[in-house]
Amino acid sequence: MERRQFLKWTGATFAAGVVSGCVSRVDTGRAVVGAAPSQPLDAAAFRATRRFANLPFGRIAYVERGSGDAALFLHGAPLNGFQWRGAIDRLSSSRRCIAPDFMGLGYSEVPEHQSLAADAQASMLAALLDALGISAVDIIASDSGGAVAQLFLVRHPERVRTLLLTDCDTEPNSPPPKVMPVIEMARAGTLADATARWLTDTALARSTFGAGVFRDPSRFAEETLEYYVTPLVSSPLRRAQYHAFHVALAPNPLAGIEADLRRSQVPVRMVWGASDDIFPQADAHYLDRTFPRSQGIRFVPGAKLFFQEEFPDVIAEEARRLWRVA
Repeated sequence: MERRQFLKWTGATFAAGVVSGCVSRVDTGRAVVGAAPSQPLDAAAFRATRRFANLPFGRIAYVERGSGDAALFLHGAPLNGFQWRGAIDRLSSSRRCIAPDFMGLGYSEVPEHQSLAADAQASMLAALLDALGISAVDIIASDSGGAVAQLFLVRHPERVRTLLLTDCDTEPNSPPPKVMPVIEMARAGTLADATARWLTDTALARSTFGAGVFRDPSRFAEETLEYYVTPLVSSPLRRAQYHAFHVALAPNPLAGIEADLRRSQVPVRMVWGASDDIFPQADAHYLDRTFPRSQGIRFVPGAKLFFQEEFPDVIAEEARRLWRVA
């Protein structure tokens, strides 16, 4: 029964359809169709650059490359900073790129009773930037990392130069309905076991999870799968924290935030997977209407939730475009 529930989540629940339509300030990005993603850093190279910051929240894992003004990359779930390897490879020539692992995901090590909710994650990021001597950042965020980015912006507006949001939570859609089965599995304590199966069944991982979040799941490499999943299921504590992270996604961590976002003067740009049905195009339009200094939307045809891995050139191009505005 547990396996059928998991397949229902990763298969039918993640089945995405292309959403059509454009409005003003929207770039469809049609030139990207058929583009072959560039080769990103491999897992071994990324692992070799991993560092840890000893904070009141625990030992926070992060990767840092480049120099100059800092850019902060916030990943989705169940991923970690490795999600941004391709973009970091392209942007580290012009930015000090910082990719932390959220508490409860990736390689960060936190105490048993540490809150893993989005507001606690935002506080952790502030402490991490303090520890690294960084006063302000350009933020690039995805999925649940986008929710944390919005909370961080509201709490620390002076620390955010620009905000590039890819498919992510919004106040009207957090958590999205298609994530609720995952949250229920976390509450039942079955999510970690279901996820662990990916380590021994790559075909299952590609045909269920991969098919729902990647345009081409065949590119979901074994080393990528291992880098994401291994820390989540490495111990009873990490399994419990993996569950706790997802349980903390509800109730809505962004409730009441819209009024603050409407007062923001930070330049914001949305880059969205046009075939993502977890965070549909309506979410991007909502953010475009809400942020006073929105720089509009770019929809990436055929792209799904975690297109950032497949099209790092798009992320790099849009980041540089946004940074020129600031």
